[in-house]
Amino acid sequence: MENRAEIQELTLEEVMGDRFGRYSKYIIQERALPDIRDGLKPVQRRILYAMNVEGNTSDKGFRKSAKTVGNVIGNYHPHGDSSVYEAMVRLSQDWKQREVLIEMHGNNGSMDGDPPAAMRYTEARLAKISAELVRDIDKETVDFILNFDDTDEEPTVFPASYPNLLVNGATGISAGYATDIPSHNLGEVIDATVHLIDAPDASVDDLMHYIKGPDFPTGAILQGVDGIKKAYETGKGKIVVRSKTRIEEVRGGKEQIVINEIPYEVNKAVLVRKMDEIRLNKRVDGISEVRDESDRNGLQIVVELKKEANAGGILNYLLKNTDLQVAYNFNMVAIDKKRPKQVGIVRMIEAYIEHKREVLTRRTNYNLRKAESRQHIVSGLIKALSILDQVIDAIRSSKDKKNAKENLIERFAFTEIQAEAIVSLQLYRLTNTDITALENEAASLDKDISSYNRILASPKELDKVMKKELIEVKKKYASPRLTVIEAEIEELKIDTEVLIASEEVMVSVTKEGYIKRTSLRSYGASKPNEIGIKEGDYPIYIQQLNTLNHLLIFTSKGNIIYRPIHEISDLRWKDMGDHLSQNIAFEADETVLKVFGLEKNLPPATFTFITKEGYIKQTAVSEYVIGRNYKNKSFSAIKLKTKADELINIIYTEKPLLKDVFLVTNRGFGLRYSLDEVPVVGSKAAGVKSINLKEGDYVVNGVLLDVEASKVELMILTQRGSVKKMNILDFESLGRAKRGLLLLRELKKNPHRVAFAFEASKEDLYTILTSKGKEIKLSSHSYSISDRYSNGSFILDEVADGAPIEVKKNLITKNN
Repeated sequence: MENRAEIQELTLEEVMGDRFGRYSKYIIQERALPDIRDGLKPVQRRILYAMNVEGNTSDKGFRKSAKTVGNVIGNYHPHGDSSVYEAMVRLSQDWKQREVLIEMHGNNGSMDGDPPAAMRYTEARLAKISAELVRDIDKETVDFILNFDDTDEEPTVFPASYPNLLVNGATGISAGYATDIPSHNLGEVIDATVHLIDAPDASVDDLMHYIKGPDFPTGAILQGVDGIKKAYETGKGKIVVRSKTRIEEVRGGKEQIVINEIPYEVNKAVLVRKMDEIRLNKRVDGISEVRDESDRNGLQIVVELKKEANAGGILNYLLKNTDLQVAYNFNMVAIDKKRPKQVGIVRMIEAYIEHKREVLTRRTNYNLRKAESRQHIVSGLIKALSILDQVIDAIRSSKDKKNAKENLIERFAFTEIQAEAIVSLQLYRLTNTDITALENEAASLDKDISSYNRILASPKELDKVMKKELIEVKKKYASPRLTVIEAEIEELKIDTEVLIASEEVMVSVTKEGYIKRTSLRSYGASKPNEIGIKEGDYPIYIQQLNTLNHLLIFTSKGNIIYRPIHEISDLRWKDMGDHLSQNIAFEADETVLKVFGLEKNLPPATFTFITKEGYIKQTAVSEYVIGRNYKNKSFSAIKLKTKADELINIIYTEKPLLKDVFLVTNRGFGLRYSLDEVPVVGSKAAGVKSINLKEGDYVVNGVLLDVEASKVELMILTQRGSVKKMNILDFESLGRAKRGLLLLRELKKNPHRVAFAFEASKEDLYTILTSKGKEIKLSSHSYSISDRYSNGSFILDEVADGAPIEVKKNLITKNN
């Protein structure tokens, strides 16, 4: 291809970088961010200016919005009509603007996010306070630039008689910058501005004596003075905005939550819908209805509660889980000297004061020029009236207006401007009264000129004028604060009772790990022995608990599984239940060992752990703080030192000081010592040696006994089928890690070995399962207490019935 001079070869990086840079500069400076001086974005400034030029002001009638939008697009802002109309509508919404800049007739949207009526239906005019933004714009106070097609001029900034950026705030997103400046109270902002004029070195703390914090048009409660201070210092900070709520009593002993103010920029309809979804999904128990009762008198949302519902708890839940409370992040970015800057309030007010000084200086210069020009003419007219006859002669003898002016200049030394004023004079002005009026005007002009010169010569005088004008604006427009400020951010604590309907239920857990809860109605309609279980499995825990209670499940491998009762599947008594391994990994030979139902999550008590290979430990229940992923993970309750070791018992006790430990080994040794000797250690610890085991021996079981009791009965079952009942209080306390005393008489041939040991009271019933599949019932009250050296009495024949392989306690009794 031939090289042509008009074709440039550029890399894509250069082109993209250059074009995007230009685009970014445009949208940062000319679209999304407000000017630090008047607090307006270009589109807002153009709308207000166009309305002012057209005379669409607060002292005249309303005018169709479409006409204004057309003017703005045609003269100043060549963009889409919808973007201009949306900006115009926002300036009229009293829930978005602290001081509304446009008054609108017709539907201008709502807090529910409803769209405004089309611009052909609505009418608008400038609000009264907008006059303060454009005041003196015709006195060369600000720079004007040509509009987009060079047919007209528009201001680069407004004179602004008050710091609008802080009063109305701003929100916007541009390239690489975003801004979020909250609105403030006009009176407070003006007081702070006046203070900064008097004390230019004032700190943020000084200014915060006047500006307490943001003042949102929607009121509400703002929490977090530290966040406000940080934002006022740096331009960035975080606060919490909370709805204004109260709890009222209504008929029938019920209560309701009434909401009258919601956080800034929260969509009311979405908020009400979200709260009603919480009611429908029963995420909180106790809400009977959510109603929006807002009308022309103001906002009101009512959350009606059921009888005896926890109103405070429900309110806390709604604050935490809906936009009834939101975090507001300050990000105060504005265009300062044509650059986007993150600014604190000192710089914001400083920039406004600098701007206002320039505006006042330019206005005073303009007024001075006008006054001096008029003074010159007035002095000429006074001189002319004092030699009126000669002046009339000179004019009558002239050929035309031009000749008359020349004659006046030549004969009486008038200037060109004075001569023009004289020849243009109307005859009725040649009266006696007019000279007086002119003399009065001359005196007034003298006074004004000296005043203007004084202002221009003295910065103090200029500041005095500025303060006077600011105070006048405050008197005229200041309104009481709407947002209440609270120093601290209140932490929202939600009680489980609020979230879960309190209900008494039956909970069952089986040896193999099937778990369910059953309503008392379903349980009552079934026979207790109709519990749904797999063949060969049996329940090891059946208890009536409340849905607000907690379940701790310990397995033979030293793991702990946590289940809040309300999360356990609600099934019929005849259903088998869910297996724990559906969510949690189980080892092949891992079984459920012990289950505890606790009213409180972490009561002040301890667990005592006893392992097969002779380890023991105590751990505070409070150590078992279960992590968030408890639904699909088990946690370690004790560290087992070898693969062969297993947990054989866990005992929960609230009074460990009054307890002794009693251990029984397979070879028939029994050891008693105080639980005091077992240190309380962490949840991951393995514990200490519990008993001195002979080679090949292991712990069959361990129990805790109450030292103040008169009798603690323990039953042992040997591998040969012999049952023996003992009062273990008869054993003296020997100390931890000793060998212990023999519980059985040692036989030379086929000696008895302890297969099972368990605590027994008179009412307890057990079932012995044998290796030949037989089930033999064992009743505790059928046996009397034997002495230490007895080998008990046979309940089964090892040859005929098989060896005992399992002993299960009958939890289902006639009374259950």
